[in-house]
Amino acid sequence: MLSLSIREVSAALREGRLSATELCRRCLNRIKKTRCLNAYITVTEDLAMKQAQEAELRLSRGKPLGPLDGIPFSVKDNFCTENIETTCASHMLRGYFPPFSATVVQKLLDQGAVLVGKTNLDEFAMGSGSIDSVFGPVRNPWSYSVSYREQSGKQDPDSDWVIAGGSSGGSAAAVASLSSFMALGSDTGGSTRNPGSLCGLVAVKPTYGLLSRHGLIPLVNSMDVPGIMTRTVQDAATVLGVLQGRDEKDSTTVESPDSPSSLPEEFDVRDICVGVPKEYHAPGMSAETLAQWGRVVALFERAGARVKEVSLPHTQHSIVCYYVLCCCEVASNMARYDGLQYGHRSTVDSSTEALYATTRHEGFNSVVRSRILAGNYFLLKQNYDRYFVKAQQIRRLITEDFRRVFQSGVDVLLTPTTLSDAARYSDFIQEDSRTRSAQEDIFTQPVNVAGLPAVTVPTALSNRGLPISLQLIGQSFQDMKLLTVANWMEQQLDFPIIRFHDDAAARERDRQTGPGMRM
Repeated sequence: MLSLSIREVSAALREGRLSATELCRRCLNRIKKTRCLNAYITVTEDLAMKQAQEAELRLSRGKPLGPLDGIPFSVKDNFCTENIETTCASHMLRGYFPPFSATVVQKLLDQGAVLVGKTNLDEFAMGSGSIDSVFGPVRNPWSYSVSYREQSGKQDPDSDWVIAGGSSGGSAAAVASLSSFMALGSDTGGSTRNPGSLCGLVAVKPTYGLLSRHGLIPLVNSMDVPGIMTRTVQDAATVLGVLQGRDEKDSTTVESPDSPSSLPEEFDVRDICVGVPKEYHAPGMSAETLAQWGRVVALFERAGARVKEVSLPHTQHSIVCYYVLCCCEVASNMARYDGLQYGHRSTVDSSTEALYATTRHEGFNSVVRSRILAGNYFLLKQNYDRYFVKAQQIRRLITEDFRRVFQSGVDVLLTPTTLSDAARYSDFIQEDSRTRSAQEDIFTQPVNVAGLPAVTVPTALSNRGLPISLQLIGQSFQDMKLLTVANWMEQQLDFPIIRFHDDAAARERDRQTGPGMRM
């Protein structure tokens, strides 16, 4: 049941073959069973059961609020949720209970979706592995899968687990571990697509302005967007259709496009031109990722789509551009945490300056502090033109690269999402956060710089039994067209559903002893 798509579960709920309370209870039990993943910071068990009961009553009367009524979901813990602790996985915001919910969260609740919990992340969404959280690192559910255990030969995955990706690793782990049918993440430089890729999910980064940022605790205002994680493209399209649209509380949002809010039943891939950026053949890309990229390119060609190599010449400058702009906006956004208005407040109060300094030292980890320091350095009067203004100029050139390619007749771009499959935690922590982020964000952050939509789709399992995914990039506000192509691609690839070792062992016991005998 928990491995079904949102569309399938929604149909079962409406037809009375499944109750919303039973579905919610199974998800909550799954959360308890997979506690070792550390995917959740807060589990809203009582609230979830109350919401599920209300959904069940509506469904029994044949009056569902929408396609998501009764569907369990989770939310990254940097989205405000009314009267539910919102921490950003930091010491600074522990004990903060917002008086309102983020617009995208409220839209899901208004549709009758059931909130089962808030998920773990890198502190203030700064990272690419979901390991820099005050609540500890997130583990990739595929570490406990049958495929990984068989390929690695490890009998104890606790000693050899792989990262979930970041910074929305908790949301990805929640959906991949089958404890949630959909999850919200945030995407500033790839923070939804990166963990989505490593956890074998469909992860969507919408066009900037299509979804409201109100209530998303800001990291980089000019690049932040709420992201969507599901197990199928069709499910992602359903959620996107619910969340998109203008919000008077966010001046950067726009009205929903005229395009349909659902994917078309018929699609002819021969009408599509797929661009393959030559600059994305990056150093360090694994042979398996390159092979999957080539395999899917050939798949499009055989189906009759036009495929051509394109050039995005300023891609090589994107990481540096992103880093400078990110740090500058982080320095500005983090200034609000001064120990006076909300959040952590140091007991050292010998002076106002001492209170500020010790509060921020105690409340932020080293990754956050380093970005604040770098951002303030870039924004110094003598450095402003050399760093911030120059980065904005490069940003314009990167955006123009994409615009020129799409004006040449290309409909979507096909690229890798990450350099390889998920790294072992023990290997990942050997490098510092800045180096890791620069490596992991190389394919994803140019999309945020340009404000374009993108989606990552799992393609196959690596020789280690871990997911490998590819990314499709679309034109601004043509998100549904992008997902239509992604849906076709997903159907051709037939990516396997995750199978957990414990579940497989239980099924074998059932086979030997008969149903109803499981302990």
